[in-house]
Amino acid sequence: MPVELRKRKASQSAPAPPAKKNGDSNSFKSAAAKMRAAITGNKNPKDTSTTNGARKAKPAVGDIIDLEGFGGVIETSAGDKITLKQLIDESEEGVVLFTYPKASTPGCTNQASLFRDNHSVLTSTGLLICGLSTDSCKANTTFKSKQRLPFVLLSDHKGTLIDAIGYKKAPKGTQRGVFVVNKQGKVLASEPGGPAATVDVVRKLVSQKGEDPSNILASDELQKKSEGEKEEDAEAAPLEPAKSESQVDDEAKASVAADVADTAEKIDSKDAAEEAAKA
Repeated sequence: MPVELRKRKASQSAPAPPAKKNGDSNSFKSAAAKMRAAITGNKNPKDTSTTNGARKAKPAVGDIIDLEGFGGVIETSAGDKITLKQLIDESEEGVVLFTYPKASTPGCTNQASLFRDNHSVLTSTGLLICGLSTDSCKANTTFKSKQRLPFVLLSDHKGTLIDAIGYKKAPKGTQRGVFVVNKQGKVLASEPGGPAATVDVVRKLVSQKGEDPSNILASDELQKKSEGEKEEDAEAAPLEPAKSESQVDDEAKASVAADVADTAEKIDSKDAAEEAAKA
């Protein structure tokens, strides 16, 4: 009797391992980033402004900054590209940068006006006064022309110089303040503050070099002077005598009559033109 051979069953391959979910990979990367942050002391793993776990500090009074490339390229209100180093090279003793949030607003107008009215005294020791903001060149040109500002207004569109001197607000914006640096790159002053306070900082520097600080108008003194000039103008202007009710009525009637006569004249001229066209 012949032997019946049986076919072996084909061996089944081992099941493929389950695919990893993207979420698992991302969570692992996130955990690793947090672990590195805990070790280095950097709480924000994406924060690239730190070096060896320490945030780069803004220039302080007494520091010597490397002017080459410091703050990047900015523009004057006329649209000319310039750097802080070039401004310092053009100055006699250094540069004063007063920062302001937005041109032509009340606080910034007050600040610029104080620097304008004290300009001759503040620059008497060779300092170059410059306003600095993220405003466009057009906005600064209008501001400069309207307020008759005798100094340069700088447009720092990307905020690179404002950030470098420590007056950039997060996520964007400009803190009001003043920053003074001399020809050697030494920071003479760096202080945030209101419109009058920024002028007072420069006032102190000037007084230390022999200029009489009493020649510089403080904000309250400037305000009193401005109010006094307005009062003088009001007193000098002639006052018109009050009109009686009958005079008002007569003027109103005369105005109506003039309007009627003008309308009638226009109608007559139109009719005359139509008749001439028909003829």
